[in-house]
Amino acid sequence: MNLTEWAKTQGVHRQTAYRWFREGTLPVPAQRVGPRTILVNVGVNAVPGAIDGLALYARVSSHDQKAGLERQVARLSRWAAQAGHRVVRVEAEVASGMNGARPRAKRLLADPDVTTVMAGHEDRLGRMNTELAGAALSAHGRRLMVLDDGEAEDGLVRDMAEVLTSLCARLYGRPSAKNRARRALEAAGHG
Repeated sequence: MNLTEWAKTQGVHRQTAYRWFREGTLPVPAQRVGPRTILVNVGVNAVPGAIDGLALYARVSSHDQKAGLERQVARLSRWAAQAGHRVVRVEAEVASGMNGARPRAKRLLADPDVTTVMAGHEDRLGRMNTELAGAALSAHGRRLMVLDDGEAEDGLVRDMAEVLTSLCARLYGRPSAKNRARRALEAAGHG
């Protein structure tokens, strides 16, 4: 399949797919076969044990963070390509992590071809209760993976951050909730 067709099936703009190809971050094997033709090999799993139905999900909370969205997708794509996984869907959106108003995440979770959902950080899928999404996926033989679990926080501190974020969202509105919760944790000496 050519790169433009692949991009269309993934819901990615063709120029974005071409940029990923140029940068070496395209999540599937591809090669240039002509001056204007790039073929994508979606049926090849070169690595034993590779995930066959991987979906990549990236999210930022506001439009001024849009550059971070592209960095997340590029990082996830690089990881998938290096590991030899077959990416069947890429979804990226600008939306709050505090509520369920995320149409791209909903489409991704409803796609039966997706066996594994990969996010860069646990909080990209949702600010709280991502364990519930993981359990729901697991009940259907699917799973949630987090690329960077390295935010080493004590469980109690993490729970307090979630509670503070939720309370700040109710008091001050959703956009500033995370910043206010972070400042409260820093003031308490845990930030």
